[in-house]
Amino acid sequence: MQILSNKRGWVALSLLVASGAVHAHTTGLPHMDLFTGVEHPFSGLDHILAMVAVGLWAAQLGGRALWLVPLTFVLTMAVGGALGLLGVPLPMVELGIAGSVVVLGVLVALASRLPLAVSMALVGLFALFHGYAHGAEMAAESSALWYGLGFMLATATLHALGIGMALAAGRGVPARLVRVGGAAIAASGMLLLAA
Repeated sequence: MQILSNKRGWVALSLLVASGAVHAHTTGLPHMDLFTGVEHPFSGLDHILAMVAVGLWAAQLGGRALWLVPLTFVLTMAVGGALGLLGVPLPMVELGIAGSVVVLGVLVALASRLPLAVSMALVGLFALFHGYAHGAEMAAESSALWYGLGFMLATATLHALGIGMALAAGRGVPARLVRVGGAAIAASGMLLLAA
């Protein structure tokens, strides 16, 4: 395939593959540990898309946002995980997760340049929903520490993937391809909201 013979083709293919509307979680696994925590964010495309979008957007913002936006997401997600584990009610979690995919995709598609504090607050809000889902689905006999560290590590990895893709765009792959990927992520979020 000629289109896949360069970086642009591979980036486009990865963004298109990541734009489908799959929604799965690992509810009720009998044993949840570090490995299960690492695996969980990869079990639902809603999580993958949002977390990659955070990385894409952080790279588009640049400067201190490159690390502060993803760090805010990971740390606030841990708080959300604790709330889910403790059973503290949080309404509309699935709607918040699907909505985060839409909004983050739109932000990437528009290459939005919100102030750093607003960007951090926005991803923090979305992170609460994602973390809550991870924590609420933790089995009672799980190691909360190891499981939590696992899903935080996986999330940071997905952010790094998004950052890497956006930085690659700055080195030859047209930046508009990242914006097209953002639009595909937003469209997937709309499908999630409709499901």
